[in-house]
Amino acid sequence: MTEAAPRHILDNPALAALQGPHAHLAERRGRILRYPVDVSPWLAMPDDPGPQDWADLVALTGPGSDVPLLGTLNPVPEGWTITFRAEGVQLVDDGIAAAPDPEAIRLGPADVPEMLDLVERTRPGPFLPRTIEMGTYLGLRREGRLVAMAGERLHLPGWTEISAVCTDPSTRGEGLATRLVLAVAHGIRERGETPFLHASAANTNAIRLYEALGFRLRRTTAFMSARAPEGAGEERATVGV
Repeated sequence: MTEAAPRHILDNPALAALQGPHAHLAERRGRILRYPVDVSPWLAMPDDPGPQDWADLVALTGPGSDVPLLGTLNPVPEGWTITFRAEGVQLVDDGIAAAPDPEAIRLGPADVPEMLDLVERTRPGPFLPRTIEMGTYLGLRREGRLVAMAGERLHLPGWTEISAVCTDPSTRGEGLATRLVLAVAHGIRERGETPFLHASAANTNAIRLYEALGFRLRRTTAFMSARAPEGAGEERATVGV
């Protein structure tokens, strides 16, 4: 009997992050890990989830709640309802010309209101009040106004995800997103790590840009949410690790 090939760390990136560099942010129930709800919607399941894991997921998130199942292809068990599904892609650094940007500024907690406003206008994906705690975020300003940003999200051993890449509509076409992606990638490379990112498979313009910068497609994935059955699981409990 042929043994299955070991899974790559990027096949379950949230699990590797929450067991590794982001362990200080993790909330746990059994083998289920997640970020606090004001940090990120990503949660992590084991590679081989069983009935107890799904029960622990219900206990962690609450019966009847919509549960984000991001970057997973695991089927949901009977009784769960898929409420959203979008196909996605995962891309990895394959020789991008990473470089610092002299105009890029590091964004901090005081910048979060402006960052949330920019995200609301541009919809790059989830960015929440404490997402900035996940890593370094860089921005570009015009006349004092934040018009572009990009930063780090999932951080796992040897790899860091680039996320929240967005540009104000008034400055699109100026290459600001490219500059920030390369600058964030430079910081990741300086730590001896490799950049990667996720994108919606439907966002073909972004995928073409990333591939032109030197990212290559590693795998397809899916971004889903599902509703847990009412009455499933026991009392809700979270334990920080």
